[in-house]
Amino acid sequence: MTKLLEVKDLNFHYGEIHALKGISLDVYEGEIVTLIGGNGAGKTTTLRSISGLIGNITSGEIRFMGERIDGLKPHKIASLGIAQCLEGRHIFGNLTVRENLDMGSYLRKDSKVKEDLDYVYNLFPRLLEREKQRAGTLSGGEQQMLAVGRALMQRPKLIMMDEPSLGLAPIIIQGIFEIIKQINKDGTPVLLVEQNSHAALQIADRGYVIETGEIVLKDSAQNLMRNEKIKDSYLGAS
Repeated sequence: MTKLLEVKDLNFHYGEIHALKGISLDVYEGEIVTLIGGNGAGKTTTLRSISGLIGNITSGEIRFMGERIDGLKPHKIASLGIAQCLEGRHIFGNLTVRENLDMGSYLRKDSKVKEDLDYVYNLFPRLLEREKQRAGTLSGGEQQMLAVGRALMQRPKLIMMDEPSLGLAPIIIQGIFEIIKQINKDGTPVLLVEQNSHAALQIADRGYVIETGEIVLKDSAQNLMRNEKIKDSYLGAS
């Protein structure tokens, strides 16, 4: 498999706080990779470092398709093919569903935008039904669909998802994880940050466990689910 994303010895500080301490992880073509850990462990900071949303890293390297991307502006990183679904969705509430999706393709200059819009509507028929509705009036599950759909409109080579199940009912969560599997099956690698560790490991190929800014364990998703420490720490309530 071809290595798509490589994060090597990543360090990041919030002022005096050493938030990320030598993070290293990889994502290969065709994979779903999950990063699990508790609140404040550094999961979101890791994703935002990759996408350039939190400024310059302290040290380390981030490479995408062999090209070093740490230090690039977020719009440049997005144009290279990395899309991120932010925690809390961050849709444009005053815009319609269709206008939100159009914003996802803003940086594109190719001729396949309509094709991808059809793909998103096929994944999420509810969005087609609500195409002209203001996004702020959607339910939480529908807003999550829209956030994922907007990211897909970038036609990403890698999609990063930050807590896609946050605040959703169990039946909606199940549907979101099925969609993540389908997106990956259709050819888009996924880097998934998720507190619902059990659900994340069930669909992932590999996983990393992060605690207080450090990767403390990495393995196949199946092995992590069988690991007694992981069961006790992260899977007991799932």
